[in-house]
Amino acid sequence: MARDKIRIGIGGWTYEPWRGTFYPQGLPHARELAHAAERLGAIEINSTFYSLQKPESFRKWAAAAPDGFVFTVKASRYCTNRKVLGEAGEAIERFVGQGLTELGDKLGPILWQFMHTKRFEQEDFAAFLKLLPAERDGVALRHALEVRHESFVDPVFLAMARDADAAVVFADKPGYPTIADQTGSFTYARLQDAREDEPTGYDAAAIDHWAQEARQWAAGGRDVFIFMINGAKVRAPAAAEALIARLAG
Repeated sequence: MARDKIRIGIGGWTYEPWRGTFYPQGLPHARELAHAAERLGAIEINSTFYSLQKPESFRKWAAAAPDGFVFTVKASRYCTNRKVLGEAGEAIERFVGQGLTELGDKLGPILWQFMHTKRFEQEDFAAFLKLLPAERDGVALRHALEVRHESFVDPVFLAMARDADAAVVFADKPGYPTIADQTGSFTYARLQDAREDEPTGYDAAAIDHWAQEARQWAAGGRDVFIFMINGAKVRAPAAAEALIARLAG
């Protein structure tokens, strides 16, 4: 197993409680991304969920990260938070066209996150999947689907995702469905059950468990992206670093 196929990271890089914990005291805010990218394998860009970004921003973020680092990009809420997903074509085009490919070889999967109230409607979701582009500017695009309603625990949905080579996100979050099926050519996991009273978010046994899961997901050369998200957010960087260390050990 090549460990560089497993990338562990966090969501975003700007969070006040990380200053003085993950980020050294006095570190300029402009250096925070570079600091995080030196210590982690990936970061989920969250700002794209709320608004379009400039191509210059993607170029700047790519320049701040070392070779081998990967950014995943959270799709705009205007694409996914809608009653009829099949009508999202224009919003998807705006999102994909904002400059994602300026990340170059540091562009990872796009995360399409759906509201927890969004139910699986077969025809509408099939129409949505057909809108997801396979490439942009000659760069292949990969898609991850984070569905958060129990109605998606359905063989029909899983078959649709598999046919589209889209990864269904593995979500470790109480109250949300946990779908372990591997439907895409890569794995995308968002671990969301960290505890603030645990210095590394997850205890040693849990870190061991997720390291074992990561190795199994990566078997056969599959790319694996694991993000420590929410839960006790202040512990997310420590949890990511603990898992990186366990995999390296």
